[in-house]
Amino acid sequence: MKTHVKALVVGGGAVGCSVAYHLAKAGWETMLVERDELTSGSTWHAAGLLPLFNMSYATTHIHKYSVDFYKTLEAETGLNAGFSICGNLRMAQTQERMDEYMLYSSVAETAGVYHEFLTPAQMKERWPLLNTEDLRGALFHPQDGYINPADVTQAMAKGARQRGVDIVRKLQVNAYKWTGSEWIVTLEKMVEKGGNLVGSGEMIDVHAEHVVTATGNHAQRTARLLGIKIPAIPVEHQFIVTEPDPMLVKWRAEGNPEHPVLRDSDSKWYVREERGGWILGPYERGAPARFLYDVPETFRADLFPLDLERIEEEYMSMIHRLPTSETVGLKDDFNGPICYTPDGNPLVGPAPGLRNMWLAEGFSFGITAAGGTGYYLAQMMVEGEAEIDMASLDPKRYGSWMTTEYAARKNEECYEHVFILHHPDEEREACRPLRTAPAYDRQLALGAQMGQVNGWERPNYYGPVDAPADFDHNSRSFRRGGWWQYAKAEAEAVRETCGIIDASAFTKHLVRGPGATAFLDHFTCNKLPKVGRINLTYALTDAGTTRTEYTIVRLAEDEYYLISAGAWTAYDADFLKQSAEDFVANGGGYIDIHDVTTQWGVYALAGPTARALLNEIVKDAAPETVLSNKRFPWLSYRDIELGMCPVRAVRVAYTGELGWELHFPVEFGRYLWDLIWSVGEKHGLKPVGARAQNWLRQEKSYRAFGNELGRDATPMEAGLDRFIDLGKEFRGKQAMIDTGIRAKCVTLLIDGPEDCDPWGKEAILSDGEKVGRLTSGGWSVAFGKQIGMGYVRPDLAEVGTKLKVKMLLQEWDAVVAEDSPHDPTNARIRIDG
Repeated sequence: MKTHVKALVVGGGAVGCSVAYHLAKAGWETMLVERDELTSGSTWHAAGLLPLFNMSYATTHIHKYSVDFYKTLEAETGLNAGFSICGNLRMAQTQERMDEYMLYSSVAETAGVYHEFLTPAQMKERWPLLNTEDLRGALFHPQDGYINPADVTQAMAKGARQRGVDIVRKLQVNAYKWTGSEWIVTLEKMVEKGGNLVGSGEMIDVHAEHVVTATGNHAQRTARLLGIKIPAIPVEHQFIVTEPDPMLVKWRAEGNPEHPVLRDSDSKWYVREERGGWILGPYERGAPARFLYDVPETFRADLFPLDLERIEEEYMSMIHRLPTSETVGLKDDFNGPICYTPDGNPLVGPAPGLRNMWLAEGFSFGITAAGGTGYYLAQMMVEGEAEIDMASLDPKRYGSWMTTEYAARKNEECYEHVFILHHPDEEREACRPLRTAPAYDRQLALGAQMGQVNGWERPNYYGPVDAPADFDHNSRSFRRGGWWQYAKAEAEAVRETCGIIDASAFTKHLVRGPGATAFLDHFTCNKLPKVGRINLTYALTDAGTTRTEYTIVRLAEDEYYLISAGAWTAYDADFLKQSAEDFVANGGGYIDIHDVTTQWGVYALAGPTARALLNEIVKDAAPETVLSNKRFPWLSYRDIELGMCPVRAVRVAYTGELGWELHFPVEFGRYLWDLIWSVGEKHGLKPVGARAQNWLRQEKSYRAFGNELGRDATPMEAGLDRFIDLGKEFRGKQAMIDTGIRAKCVTLLIDGPEDCDPWGKEAILSDGEKVGRLTSGGWSVAFGKQIGMGYVRPDLAEVGTKLKVKMLLQEWDAVVAEDSPHDPTNARIRIDG
């Protein structure tokens, strides 16, 4: 076996074999090690389904690549992976489920995933064994189906070997050591002993420039060896196989086609044919997390005892949907561990805080995702970036605050929600509240309905405090939820009087030291602000795309306060610190970086009466002028005193109105909230949540990271030319220029349906052709219609261009608006007083 390779892949399931295959295809010398046998983890007992359905743009691309790739393996390797292209039928019992499928339809269109809608009558005509009497319709993917997990894994392994990959079984990783230029991975030979797999004591060191962990159920052990946190913990998943169904056998004997994979989402199960019988796979309540800390040595290709009582409801609903299955006996059963993460998406990308260490962990749909994961992860490793934005799957979307208990409980919740309606405005309740800002109880008293971002409780909107008993604050919808009217009133208050938004979840870093200025000047694309001023700027990837958005506040000559998105704290911190380390290693001056996110709270105060309100509580020798344009101009910062609270005030407003961000030592949060409210009501102050803020920022065409801004578009494509200083050198500059303009970010005003707004997932069309996709959407109180932001072909980005946005399976008129359609000259923001 090899002891020096470019890349070492740890884990021989479907994901690991795909990663090894694609790295080898890209030209890297690769080795794969597996502690037991290939497919001996969750792969061997997977049902092998290949569902294209996914609300995530990145995950949809991953699944689509897998389905297309698996169809090519037999021609390349000579191994038949057992791909049954029977289609995938997602049935709907309710109109709300059909609404979900209509939203997905638009997402699928943006990714080029073919699909059809079927009526109950059409389903019954094609598959008469189905009971369709209580169905509203279905979404049908005729191009996918299911595959044999072991066979597809072996096919990828053979393809990898043919490309030079060394695959070695019975080797367990016992240690990882980074030398500064490579990883030394200590492997122990494993041997059979009494039916168990145990270490032999014989060690081998392998040197690798890069390591990929695809360790599945063993992710917690991997995390301990690496000294990091990986929120991938298995949950029990059981499925049963029936004896042959005589009516199904007869149906097939008559020459009829195989049934598609059936998904009765409202009953929480999938069913497919298996040797004349049926496989039922439920996603029931109460499935427990397992292996929170380690997988026992005695557990190999093993299973847990079946708990039929737990899935009785799902089993009976299968009989209802397939009446011929009622008299069919059970042939086999499986209850095995399948890894989950708190949001259900896998962890794919660089490991937090480590160099050249890559994770491919937490796959609840591992067979579906394996092919695409190998493809896109190899792109990230070899080329620096993938062709799609993989940030939504980045392992650093979870911070160091996350615990094992949190991951286990959220993973159980995620399993339970596989078939529960995935509303875009859903908020799941497990492990909440967890991280709370100082004024949390005050906000609840005002009717705050909380969402969660990066573990923080954050008001989404403020509902009625004296709501009637039948008012449902948890009402969700694919159209306008119960919260819509309250968010609208909040947005109107910001435009007409004043609103206060708790933005304490913002990520905040302090960067200082002799090398800080030179580092940040190269790290970001805009001019650095002068002392006392602020600038909006962007850190780029080496491929020239947008890695992070920062508001930079210059506190002193070599001291900066960086503000970025609250959902991406660990993601931003890792990139910032590693980039600074590289700068210092290459001769730059010393830099001191601190994550001060939890040390500073933030209230954003915005609206026409914001200055008058603050004038009542600011303490200054000349309080009537301290907030004037002369003493406190737009895009500047001042240290001020509000009552007894010291405040780092920043003259900026994400809502596009006169306003300030009030950054305060977190322990003053409750005092400052009460102080503002002591004078707020006479100035029309209203508490405002994240949903209204999201609408308001679109009226100003303010791009949001994770929506308009990401690693698949450059700042120039995002239309941020005014924040790019081409007169200086900065990271990713030439790559950004060389990329050119592939698509352009635009703001659209939409004449949409009366009861639905875009969610930022919809397709944009011109003459029936897909020409782009929305990345944000909502309602505009300034224009009285729907609004959205997204990317279109450059030739369609001119102001006034008429386009269509697909919502509820219909095309709605849209027009490209000027950038910042509300107050394009920023007169309201700059107003003096």
